[in-house]
Amino acid sequence: MAEEAHSLVIDQVVRQALDNANLTENDLSAVSVTIGPGLSLCLRVGVQKARRIAGQFSLPIVGVHHMEAHALVARLIEKDLQFPFLALLISGGHNLLILAHELGHYLQLGTTIDDAIGEAYDKTARWLGLDMRKGGGPALEELAMEGDPNSINFSIPMKQHKDCNFSYAGLKTQVRLAMESRKISPGSDPISLTNSEGRRSRADIAASFQRVAVLHLEERCQRAIEWALKIEPSIKYLVVSGGVASNKYVRARLNHVVENNNLQLVCPPPSLCTDNGVMIAWTGIEHFLSGRFDPPPPDNEPEDAMFELRPRWPLGEEYLQGKSEARSMKKARMYPSLTSMIQDSLQQQS
Repeated sequence: MAEEAHSLVIDQVVRQALDNANLTENDLSAVSVTIGPGLSLCLRVGVQKARRIAGQFSLPIVGVHHMEAHALVARLIEKDLQFPFLALLISGGHNLLILAHELGHYLQLGTTIDDAIGEAYDKTARWLGLDMRKGGGPALEELAMEGDPNSINFSIPMKQHKDCNFSYAGLKTQVRLAMESRKISPGSDPISLTNSEGRRSRADIAASFQRVAVLHLEERCQRAIEWALKIEPSIKYLVVSGGVASNKYVRARLNHVVENNNLQLVCPPPSLCTDNGVMIAWTGIEHFLSGRFDPPPPDNEPEDAMFELRPRWPLGEEYLQGKSEARSMKKARMYPSLTSMIQDSLQQQS
């Protein structure tokens, strides 16, 4: 279904982007496109379209790492943001703490070992019967403003693990149990049909969930800042990007952490936090200007042509102290990290 949805709109989206910019394909210098990580069927739709344009107009093509794009788009809006910097990338599918040494050179300090924070927000919002049309995260944040964040004593995940990895599966279970104890059946009744007492009870769950979910982020970010400053003492910025970075409560809480460490928080505007084409274009520009791109593909490339997609593709190598045994079991069909591929290429050139 996702592949079909992509296929139905890809031509229209590209046409509209060019028209809005008052450009044609003849004005382009290169084409950049996400090649991973993600669902291979959906990646293929975008890459095929990109290769058709690049082949027809003899344009070089830049394969982009989706999570690198979330981190680098901050450099588009914050001109003073120089390497090295620390980045927290938070979305429905990813929790990632990285130290960005330079373009294409990243060290992974922490990642999610099960569910990402965005997925936990969406699932909790759905269980609470919220209107999902504007997204589970925004809907839950709005409801949480009506509740008491200290009404339910959820435990903070992974307190015993002194690393920078994340886990939200257990917190989701705590939410479900809290709902059951209050006789709220997950997802059964829209919140619009509940009485004032039922709404208040759901608001308390939302507020308590959000407080603990973000406390988990705060703890991990504090430790990551300490690690990063030992490795790169010149760091001045923490970039927070990805869909969940649009959350005002998340930004406010992380800003406290950053200020306490004499750093500066950089968050792209909400329109550039959620997945968007601008971040892919900007990352393509950065790599294109550094000389990292592939030559134009052949014109009229057959539909069944083979090309590389990287559905499971780490951004950087794992920091030794941040290694997670839980994730070490999930290495099947995983590509070498973007960082290792670029470093190997540089060594071969030298």
